[in-house]
Amino acid sequence: MNKKDLKHFEKRLMDEREKLLEQLAHLEKDVMSQTLKEATGDLSAYTSHMADLGTDAMEREKAFLFASSEGRLLYHINEALRRLYKNEYGNCESCSQPISTERLEVVPHARLCIKCKEREEKAGQ
Repeated sequence: MNKKDLKHFEKRLMDEREKLLEQLAHLEKDVMSQTLKEATGDLSAYTSHMADLGTDAMEREKAFLFASSEGRLLYHINEALRRLYKNEYGNCESCSQPISTERLEVVPHARLCIKCKEREEKAGQ
């Protein structure tokens, strides 16, 4: 992989990383840190209905699932950047063969070539 390709993938990874960090910050600020009263704007002294509490709990659970998924993706992107800076980017971690440019265009944080990824997925079933 030449320097131009490496710069291209570094930019792609950095852009994706920035986007994920913004999404995680939004989830933290607007969803996870709010109480039910803050989220609904309810200023009354009465307790909330059980259905409202259930809906709030479900929304928080969804937010935590999104944050967890995005956190895993952020980890993989950071690992791809680490490999890029150590001149290990673009090579399969399993067989050491080059990962196709087409695969890296679709999944810039890929650590395995197509064959090894398919083998990994089949073994996990």
